[in-house]
Amino acid sequence: MSGIPHDHYEPKTGAEKWLNSRLPVIGLLYDTLMIPTPKNLNWMWIWGIVLAFTLGLQIITGIVLVMHYTPHVDLAFASIEHIMRDVNGGHMIRYFHMNGASLFFIAVYAHIFRGLYYGSYKAPREVTWIIGMLMYLIMMGTAFMGYVLPWGQMSFHGTAVITGLFGAIPFIGESIQTWLLGASAVGQPALNRFFSLHYLLPFVLAGLTMVHIWAFHSTGNNNPTGVEVRRGSKEEAEKDTLPFWPYFVIKDLFALAVILAAFVAVVGFMPNYLGHPDNYIPANPLATPAHIVPEWYFLPFYAILRAFTADVWAVQFVQFITFGIVDAKFFGVLAMFGAIAVMALAPWLDTSKVRSGRYRPMFKVWFALLCVDFMVLMWVGAQSTEFPFDWISLIASTYWFAYFLVILPLLGVIEKPLAQPATIEEDFNAHYGTPAE
Repeated sequence: MSGIPHDHYEPKTGAEKWLNSRLPVIGLLYDTLMIPTPKNLNWMWIWGIVLAFTLGLQIITGIVLVMHYTPHVDLAFASIEHIMRDVNGGHMIRYFHMNGASLFFIAVYAHIFRGLYYGSYKAPREVTWIIGMLMYLIMMGTAFMGYVLPWGQMSFHGTAVITGLFGAIPFIGESIQTWLLGASAVGQPALNRFFSLHYLLPFVLAGLTMVHIWAFHSTGNNNPTGVEVRRGSKEEAEKDTLPFWPYFVIKDLFALAVILAAFVAVVGFMPNYLGHPDNYIPANPLATPAHIVPEWYFLPFYAILRAFTADVWAVQFVQFITFGIVDAKFFGVLAMFGAIAVMALAPWLDTSKVRSGRYRPMFKVWFALLCVDFMVLMWVGAQSTEFPFDWISLIASTYWFAYFLVILPLLGVIEKPLAQPATIEEDFNAHYGTPAE
């Protein structure tokens, strides 16, 4: 557990002592709930419980849906309609599952950008950050495979487009694409594979969630100041922290209740708002939708994928030096995955000795632009590739990479940070007043 000094579980009754000596599960639960937590955590530290709840919701509703779903190209679409029309409560279970994916990504983006702003990726939490980014990639894969299962028009043709990206890899691309699909084109083997993986990966995600929680319990929680908890003695640590139970559990549950109220309102009154009407048409390989658009949470990276066309000078330069091996399509694939990779490398790209963005005036401006840039990429990813959307996506994509690869390293050298509080206790008292003796 955390290196912060605190009281550990001590079994009292004979039964507790017997169980604790053989399977210390109660002690583990006690140490998890009573772990000292920085007392100055703000409302941006509530997304962890939202993510944990949503993962549980997705697994439970997914298990129920699987009981009625048929993974066959001739029956999949009809089985979804059967769930919606004939299964008791089936339409609500499906709508909770479908919109639960959107809630999942809203929470994970808030979680990631909070970490980027407050420097939660910096030492000693680099491994925690990398585990989190791996979880994000698994989330994206799971969501994509789930979008295939309804076997509507957008499901079918979206699968063809996305898996076709792997075909752009030089020399081995076609073999990888065939291996992914189980055939030369999207069909029954692909549906079988994606259904199986969509069912399996959430349980892998649940296991990584436990490792993620264990990791930050070992290093201690970050906080808005970026100042570490004092670890000299238990008395000093208690001035900077409060037990996770009941203080932060109640705070998290209150935030979860508010978010779920909005979520249930969306499910009840506008469940298809974030969906695409073409996916309510059975898949037809002979009729391609006019505009293939992925789910909203993929749009920023989809925009980056499409931004680097053959007439972009960077693409032309790379194509020249690689003797044509890296064409525009493959360059776009590299850019899309590279956009996620640079986020994962943030612990090593950020050269500032100050952890929290709260005390970095220049960083605040560039980070605010990054947030706006992300929203612009999300918007332009749903637009056509014609002018001016092609230029907007290229400029926004360029800034995304410039922020991580150029601006973030330079800020650590040229920026003059503000004075930080000496302790978490000092920051807490400055915001909420000194407690009465």
